[in-house]
Amino acid sequence: MQFWSPTLGDLEEEQLVKDLLAYVSSSPDSVYRFIIGSDSQTFGSRSTHFVTVIIVHRLGKGARTYLTGSIKTGHLSLRQKIYTEAAMSLEVCGWLKEQLQVFNHQANLEVHLDVGHKGATKALVKEIVGWVTHSGFRAVIKPDSFGASKVADRYARDQQLFAR
Repeated sequence: MQFWSPTLGDLEEEQLVKDLLAYVSSSPDSVYRFIIGSDSQTFGSRSTHFVTVIIVHRLGKGARTYLTGSIKTGHLSLRQKIYTEAAMSLEVCGWLKEQLQVFNHQANLEVHLDVGHKGATKALVKEIVGWVTHSGFRAVIKPDSFGASKVADRYARDQQLFAR
């Protein structure tokens, strides 16, 4: 996977892991949340931009953000988009968990999902949350899933990000 950081620019997987671990090591007594979330934005009938973010939140002291993305062409239903977002988050979660284990770093990873009990996605909440929790991760839904509904959403709307 190729990643991008608003602070550091383009990053290979190894560079991301080194930066993330350096960030955590610089304040080892702090409390951290490891958040992975995805969102998408459709641009006409041409394409849908998917973004997955990794947020390392040092509680009360800022955060580091890394993202990866992809573009799918053609029309996708809401269900297809939500499942693709969840699958991307789970893929990144699994990868990050493996990377952290290599360095003997244990982290509770949480997946922020762009679904909630209100709106068009309410019929999908149970199955998507079940999928994530069965995969071994904590699932967070709207209105608390800012990793997906705010951070990933911001970058998914940025067409320039995909033009790099």
